[in-house]
Amino acid sequence: MPLKIIDHDSKEYQQMIELRDEILRKPLGLYFDPEELNREKDDVLIGAFEDEKLIGCCLLTRSGADTCRLRQMAVSSNLQKKGIGATLMNFAENVARDKGYQTIMMHARKSAVGFYQKFGYTISGNEFYEVTVAHYVMEKRLR
Repeated sequence: MPLKIIDHDSKEYQQMIELRDEILRKPLGLYFDPEELNREKDDVLIGAFEDEKLIGCCLLTRSGADTCRLRQMAVSSNLQKKGIGATLMNFAENVARDKGYQTIMMHARKSAVGFYQKFGYTISGNEFYEVTVAHYVMEKRLR
């Protein structure tokens, strides 16, 4: 399963938008705002592929001098719980280290907290609601 950093406005990025929309947005009745997608051109866009098809993705967004935010982690519904998310996490952490980040933080959906805890992320705040779903701020210091 190849993983790679993809270019904004590429065909792979279009697949990323479709996957994120299907997994993260449509179930909540939400849709992407073109301005939101335009702001992602400065993000690190990470994709996992099977042949030419995107099967998982996430983004890294700078949120401070030495901190980035992991966002929009999504894996195709029929491929969840097969290690793709774990592979994406390891790859994203390595990319973040290579770019000089010392901490990764995220707004994790409550339903995904256990997944991120397996990778050493800890909750660093109270439960809050974002996009109609309970979330926690989680973070991990990279070594």
